[in-house]
Amino acid sequence: MTVNTFDPNESTVAVQPNTTHATKVAPEMGNGAKGTGTRIGFISLGCPKNLVDSERILTQLRTEGYDIVNTYEGADLVIVNTCGFIDSAVKESLDTIGEALRENGKVLVTGCLGAKEDEITEVHPGILGISGPHAYEMVLEQVHAHLPKPEYDPMTSLIPDHGVKLTPKHYAYLKISEGCNHTCTFCIIPSMRGKLVSRPVGQVLDEAKRLKASGVKELLVISQDTGAYGVDAKYSTSFWDGMPVKTSMQALCEKLGEMGIWVRLHYVYPYPHIEKVLPLMAEGKILPYLDVPFQHASPRILKLMKRPGNSEKTLEQIKSWREICPELVIRSTFIVGFPGETEEDFQILLDWLEEARLDRVGCFKYSPVEGAVANELPDHVPEEIQEERYQRFMDVQSRISREKLGERVGQEMLVLIDEIGEEGAIGRSYADAPEIDGRVILGGEFDLTPGEMVWVSIEYSDDHDLYGTLVDDEEFEDDEYEDELEGEELEG
Repeated sequence: MTVNTFDPNESTVAVQPNTTHATKVAPEMGNGAKGTGTRIGFISLGCPKNLVDSERILTQLRTEGYDIVNTYEGADLVIVNTCGFIDSAVKESLDTIGEALRENGKVLVTGCLGAKEDEITEVHPGILGISGPHAYEMVLEQVHAHLPKPEYDPMTSLIPDHGVKLTPKHYAYLKISEGCNHTCTFCIIPSMRGKLVSRPVGQVLDEAKRLKASGVKELLVISQDTGAYGVDAKYSTSFWDGMPVKTSMQALCEKLGEMGIWVRLHYVYPYPHIEKVLPLMAEGKILPYLDVPFQHASPRILKLMKRPGNSEKTLEQIKSWREICPELVIRSTFIVGFPGETEEDFQILLDWLEEARLDRVGCFKYSPVEGAVANELPDHVPEEIQEERYQRFMDVQSRISREKLGERVGQEMLVLIDEIGEEGAIGRSYADAPEIDGRVILGGEFDLTPGEMVWVSIEYSDDHDLYGTLVDDEEFEDDEYEDELEGEELEG
C-alpha cells in the first residue's frame, strides 16, 4: 500500500530534522485468502500518540481474527487513522482518505480529524464510518457492521503479549495518559482528546515489562502532557509487583529506570517538579534527554499563547537541570509568526535561543487551526514575514546544533542501531529520538543488526548528524582490564 504523503516543508530553504512522523502502513498479518471478507488495510498518520492508538486497534482486530494487508487491492476495507492538529496534517489526512477511496472504495476514518466529521464528509461523502481519537470500540463496531467477525482459529493467529506494534522491534512508544488540561490558544487537543486521564501506574508498568520481554531496547514515554501524569488521580498510590507505587511521573520513572533499558521522556511541560527526575538521569537510570515544547520566549507572545510567560525563569530552569545532569540533551519546538508577533518579540526569541543553546529544535510557522482561540487574535503575521523569520530562526539553531555536535567529535558513545542502509549502519545515541532527531552513521558497517547496541568513536559531525567508527572490542576490553588492575592496586 503506497501512500503519497504531503510534505509541509518541501518549499522551504532551511533544513532541519523531521518535526513530524512518517506515515505508517500496517504490515501483512494473518493468512486469510483474498475474497474471505476478513482482510483490512490500515494507514496510521500523525504523532506517536496516534500510532499507539493504531497499535491498539490492530491488536484487537488481530485478536478477533481479521487479517491485515498492505495493499489497497487486497483489502476488503481500509481504515485511516488521521491527524488534525495543523492545516498540513489535515490536508495529508484528507489526501490519504481520498486515495484510499479511489484505490479501494470502502473506507473507515478514525483519529483526531474524525472529531470534525462534517469537514471530512464535505470533501469525501462516501466514507463508511467516522470516529474520533482513541475511539477503539466504535472502530471495531464499524468494522463488524461491514465485515462480520471471521471464524477465528487461535492456533493460526497467535498475538504476542505486547500486542501489535508498528515500530521496529527494538523500540516502542509507551503512552501513559490521554488528553490535556491546558488551554493553549493555538491548540485544539483538549477539544479532540478531552481532559487529562492518566493510565493506572500498574497498567503502564505491566506494558513496559511486556515490551522489554519482547526484545524492546528503548521505551519512548509519551502523552499530551507527560509531566502532569497522575494529577487527575491526585497522585494516588497503587501496587505493582507487590510494592506500593505512586501515580506520578517521578515514581513511574523510578520504576522504569529499574528495567535496564533506555527510557526517553517526550512532551514534558516545564513544571518545577520536573527537576526531581534529573537525578535519575544523572545516575543513568533513564536517558538524560528531555523533550520540552517551549513554543516561544517573548513574555507577551507566551501570554497570548497561554503558556508559561517567564522566559528568564525558564533559562534558570535549564541551567539548574544541566547542573544536576551535565549530559542532559534538551529538544524543543517553537512557533514563529504567531498572531501579534512583532520584530521585537521575534528578536527576544532569537536571543533566548542563543542563551539556551538547546540541542535539538523544531520550528513551525503559525498556521490557523479550525477551532483554535488564536484564530481570533488580531494582527496575524503575513506569510512572507513568517517565512523570513522561520529562515532566520533555523539559521541560528543550525549553527548552535553544528557547534554542539562538533563537541561530540572525539567522544565514544553507545549507539542503538536502527537500520542497515546502502552505505552502512545507521543508529542513534541517547541524544537522538527516532524520526525527529539526528543519527549516528557508521559508513561501511554492514555486519550489524537493528536493535544491536555498540560503542562508536565519533569522528565527524555536521548540522544534524554524527559519523563514526566502531570502537575496537579488544581496546575496550583492555581498558576494562586496566581498570580492574587499578582497583586491585588500590585495595592492596
